[in-house]
Amino acid sequence: MATYAVILPAAGKSSRFHDKHYKKPFIALGERAVWLHASEKFLKRDDVKQVLVIISPEDHEDFHMKFGANVAIMGIEVVEGGAERSDSVRNALARVRDDIDFVAVHDAARPCIANEWIDAVFRAAQETGAAILGIPVSNSLKRVAADNTIEATVPRANLWEAQTPQVFRRDWLVEAYAKAGREPATDDAELVQRLGHKIKVVPGSPINMKITTKDDLRLAVQALKALPKPKLQGPAHPFAGDDMWR
Repeated sequence: MATYAVILPAAGKSSRFHDKHYKKPFIALGERAVWLHASEKFLKRDDVKQVLVIISPEDHEDFHMKFGANVAIMGIEVVEGGAERSDSVRNALARVRDDIDFVAVHDAARPCIANEWIDAVFRAAQETGAAILGIPVSNSLKRVAADNTIEATVPRANLWEAQTPQVFRRDWLVEAYAKAGREPATDDAELVQRLGHKIKVVPGSPINMKITTKDDLRLAVQALKALPKPKLQGPAHPFAGDDMWR
């Protein structure tokens, strides 16, 4: 059986979430924090042998105060991130065990992931070496000028919106980051593609949404209701019922 490590980036600044008290991965969604929803689906899998969550150094004390019990009971490794997302993932990748075959990178702010989608993208990665979830673009796309007027309509044929998990052979992802330099990339798939590897796109779902704004959080509450109820390994976070999380 192929083995997997899962990296959950949660070190961003959440600037579009507009909450001065909580970053989006750490806010409550139902009875537990967003990042716990994202992590628990992987923790229950027999093929996942390592789960790492990346946090900002500035969140270290607060994170461990709120989630230290969860981290200890679930066996999650906490990694401090860097200045950019790529720096953060690189830090976590350095902690992935040598006996791991594949690495999955999944947004900690993407809590509505279903087991069947994980199964599909893991299976595709085993077959091809690299695979991501994605959905075809269905709405009209407009290129907009600085004054918020339309410059052009972008043809949406063959355009897909990338989602996570993004799953790669460990050696491919390690090499991709080693050769990345400082040239920016929108995601991990772009770095691996630069090596000349093809990336398989596996159909995901709009339900597998990434929380960016408060409106997204409200939609995620409804999206979770459409998924099978998971069994949480370990207790809900210590402030699950506290008004400060609402």
